[in-house]
Formats: sequence, C-alpha cells, structure tokens
Amino acid sequence: MGKFTAIPQSVFDELQINAGLILKDFDPAAGNFANEDILAATSGGIKIDVTREFEDFGEDIDNAPKDTMELKRIKSTSVKMSGTYVQNNEEIIMFLLAAAEKDNVTGAIKPLADLDLSHFRDLWFVGDTSDNGFVAVKISNSLSTGGFSLQTADKGKGKYAFEITGHVSINAQKVIPAEFYIESGASDSVSIYLNKTRTTIVDGNTETLVPTATTGATVTWSSSDTSVATVTSGGVVTAVDPGDCLIVAKATKNGKTDYASCMVTVTEAENEG
Repeated sequence: MGKFTAIPQSVFDELQINAGLILKDFDPAAGNFANEDILAATSGGIKIDVTREFEDFGEDIDNAPKDTMELKRIKSTSVKMSGTYVQNNEEIIMFLLAAAEKDNVTGAIKPLADLDLSHFRDLWFVGDTSDNGFVAVKISNSLSTGGFSLQTADKGKGKYAFEITGHVSINAQKVIPAEFYIESGASDSVSIYLNKTRTTIVDGNTETLVPTATTGATVTWSSSDTSVATVTSGGVVTAVDPGDCLIVAKATKNGKTDYASCMVTVTEAENEG
C-alpha cells in the first residue's frame, strides 16, 4: 500500500458515530447529562450547519485580484440544526411553535403572535466518537424557525420536522451562537453499547435490551417517557401505550460515564376476531 493511501489508526479513533442526542443542558467538562435534559427522540440523524457568508472588498475594484486575502471579510454566520422528531408531547409542540402558551382551562396549546426573550434557549447536540469520547455543539439563543410540520404515515409513526436556528444577542454582537467541544476517550474510559438502537414492541409485550459495557461498570436504565414504555434494572422494556420513547442505559465506573440508547416504538395490539 502506498504512503498516500495508508490510513492510520488515529483516523478510526476520531470518527463521529451514531445519531447523537439533542439536549437542553450538557456539562462538557464532565461529559454528563441528566435524562430529563433529552429534548426528544429523533429519527434519521441530526444535521448541523454553520454557514459563513464572505465579502470581498476588492471584488468591484478595477485591477484588484479577486479573492485577495487582505480584503476578505466575514459578512454573516448562520447556525442551524435540523432533523426529525418522533416523540410527541406538549413541550415539543410548544418548542416547535417557537412562541406558544397552554390554556390552563381548556388545555389547548395556542401559538402566540409575538416573541419575547424567554422563547430563546440554549441547546446542545452531543454525539459519540469511536474512541469512546464525544463531540458536542452548543447552539446559543436557539429558536425553532422551521415551524410546526407533522407528517403522518399509514400504519406507521408520525414525524415532526424541525429546524433550530442560533441567534446573536444585541448585547454581544460579535459572539457567534455556536461552540464546539471534542473530548477524546481516555484509556481508562468507560463504554457501553446496546444490541439494538431501534426496536418496535407491541403494546403489552416486553423485550430485553442487552448491554455490552466496560468490565466492572455499573449499568442503570431509564425511559424518556414511562407512559410509552418502562424499563427495569435488567434492561427489560415493557410496552405501555402506543408512541415513541428513548430507553437510555448509563454505564458508570471510577467516576466515568457513558450512555447508549435505543429508540422504542410501541404499536397497538391487533384486535383478534
């Protein structure tokens, strides 16, 4: 193999793998998050775009070379995250609408005509790397700018398309609303994987998820929505009601943690006769 075609091992240690999560909060120093910080289960992966628009001050000047580096300026930066939610709850619907409120009398969720600063929030994307580390992107002052879009399916699950945009603050106009964190996995790190990342269970049935974790690690389980599915300390998932939720397995050893998840879709049992 030629020296320009050989791929070093370090390349495989630096791959971003799996779909990742959208979180309401994340501690990049510790690499930890709480289960209640998961915004929603997603489908089809997550797309993040940081697009920079440039301006060439010499472009319309006679005899000035195009793309002269001394005359190049950054005109604007757009920070967006997009994908598809499959989880359905009040928080997600209100977030997708950008500005909404719940009527405490009728229970109706109503879009608002105006924005205020409370509608903007920081969000995180966090994904695994192949060396048991993580890559994280913080999008500051984010707002749902894609509106509410629900696509249903015959004998399938509905999907909510989303687009999230980061915003500059008038009080910090030079601060781009994106931060990036990359943490390599250490030799003493802990890791966990599940035998499935996605599964479908009929209402009332159970399925056991099997973890593969670092030797000596303690594994704990949780469900993002126990009204859809519950999980025992042994990874036995029980389908409760039709819908989607995320089952998360957490491995802990010597103060280190890692997470693995499986998206569970619960379907209705067919009526006999």
